[in-house]
Amino acid sequence: MDTSLTGLKREAPTDARQVRSRQALTSALLSLLEQKPFDQLTIREISARAGTGYATFFRHYPTKEALLADVAAHEIEDLLGRTIPILYAANSFESTLEVCRHVHEHAMLWAALLTGGAAGIVREEFIRQALALAANTESRHPWLPSDLGTIHGTGATIDILAWWLSQGTEPASARSPEEVATILHRLVIAPLVGDTLETLAEIPAETA
Repeated sequence: MDTSLTGLKREAPTDARQVRSRQALTSALLSLLEQKPFDQLTIREISARAGTGYATFFRHYPTKEALLADVAAHEIEDLLGRTIPILYAANSFESTLEVCRHVHEHAMLWAALLTGGAAGIVREEFIRQALALAANTESRHPWLPSDLGTIHGTGATIDILAWWLSQGTEPASARSPEEVATILHRLVIAPLVGDTLETLAEIPAETA
């Protein structure tokens, strides 16, 4: 049995009514994930929010994890569209901060993807898509194979974001997107893009 994210992901329907039902279920899951963790959601709750019948859910997905896989594939593609340019941006810190702000705005969703039971599968898919996007790029360092740089940069980014999301949202434990962007940039991004100490010094004092 294929337990990868690609294996869980369902083939897209072509019938217009099925497409609408699939979109409704996806939107319902995204909406509910802004309110509570994935593990607390039920298929009946998702179906009710989508305005579809309980049985209709199973005509599209065998489990709620399969629905999450569809959502994850799209969200990973979107976040990678924000992440990969970091390695080639003129201002890599601002790009890093944009990624952290986006994850913070959708914290429930990304907590489900990166810290839930499917985290290992999501990580593999994240790296797979990143390698595909970066296939024609060159490393900034002649000693570093480009694919290894992508694997390291993407994997480390996921680890830092997962650590952040696992800290909770209480004021005493929560870190701001600015704080996490500084950690991510100094620990992962700057070494990969070859930012100098002078470049790092340009990071605003309140985020350093």
